[in-house]
Amino acid sequence: MALFELHGRTALVTGAGQGMGTGAAEVLAGQGAAVLVNDIEPDRAAAVADRLRGEGHDAEALPFDVTDLDAVQAALADRTIDILVNNAGNGGAESMRVRPFAETTPADWAGPLAVNLDGVMHCTHTVLPGMIERGWGRIIGVVSGAGTQGVNIGVAAYSAGKGGAAGLLRSVALEVASTGVTVNSIALGLMSNTGGTDVTSRLARSIPTGRLGTPHDLGALCAYLASEEASWMTAQTIPLAGGSITS
Repeated sequence: MALFELHGRTALVTGAGQGMGTGAAEVLAGQGAAVLVNDIEPDRAAAVADRLRGEGHDAEALPFDVTDLDAVQAALADRTIDILVNNAGNGGAESMRVRPFAETTPADWAGPLAVNLDGVMHCTHTVLPGMIERGWGRIIGVVSGAGTQGVNIGVAAYSAGKGGAAGLLRSVALEVASTGVTVNSIALGLMSNTGGTDVTSRLARSIPTGRLGTPHDLGALCAYLASEEASWMTAQTIPLAGGSITS
């Protein structure tokens, strides 16, 4: 059997209508998983699912807003999810607002915290009981070095959401470790779909490997964590950052 083979498994990738989520969906589909392509924008989800099916993969669009618990539960009520990739994040339905924390208000924190923490909690809580009952499951959180180490670029609420998600998933991992369900997070460094600002360019030059991360880099690590071979890997927050984040 090929390594990291996922035939017979169903994977839900949130925020998969673009960027890193699309990369994760592509790689998981390539490894044989049936992929549910989630996005808050139905057209984006449909476009990715259509393209994957055109390439011979099993894929279906499943749009919903991860920050809306009722919507999450309704969308997944009759679904068997073996693999959950909690990728939806950033600023949520709104663009990321870069601003020093001292200049923000609680209203500025609501969106980043809702998508980066509450969204992970909603999706994880919805699929976890079924995984425990079946005795097999893989939950993966896409977090960030901004949440594990902090950054000085005006995204404190985003950092709090990502750091909170990583902590949540480590605790869940330990609670369910004996059930056949593993739970891990991937702490991303600077990725190729990050905006091309002066700050981004300066930080990119400091990456030891000399390049930005790609959606395929994320997808490859997701494929490992989703596989049978990763059954002894749990409760970890794994840096994927070209050497710019060390554990």
